[in-house]
Amino acid sequence: MAIEAVTLKRLVEAELGKLNDDLVIGYVRGLLVEPTPDVRDWDYGTPGQQYVCWSVLEHPPSNTSIAFSEHGFGPSAPWGLLSLDKNKSMGMDSGWFPTFWAAFFESMPATCLKIWRVFRTDAAGVRTAISDEDFWDETWNAVYAHRDADPAARYDCDTSIAYDRE
Repeated sequence: MAIEAVTLKRLVEAELGKLNDDLVIGYVRGLLVEPTPDVRDWDYGTPGQQYVCWSVLEHPPSNTSIAFSEHGFGPSAPWGLLSLDKNKSMGMDSGWFPTFWAAFFESMPATCLKIWRVFRTDAAGVRTAISDEDFWDETWNAVYAHRDADPAARYDCDTSIAYDRE
């Protein structure tokens, strides 16, 4: 059965209820849009094959949106990162996620928040946050500096916010 806008709004609200971070929730609420269906090309099927994707969050500065689709990569990965422009493709599998939050934290809008930390993983595989929260670019600059100073360890950028990644 095809999803409808009212059902999708409830689904988004349920997803929002899974996160306990007022900064992120407030920011996301400001980007939510009325669920709007959009027919997109499915590049993995027969030529001309298309599926409906429902845009639920839009970020015009980055020309991106988060959409939901029951088809294509759904149901296992129904939340996708799409462009707002005329490119009507559903994109690649790497842009589709099992949860709304997994899609959001991989999206361009998430990089606008001061939620990112440098993580260090030592030779034993122990991963530890070693910085305060900062913006995306500043955190990545710190990651690169740590990598140069300590090539024996692994350094990466992530958030400490707990969310359902799968």
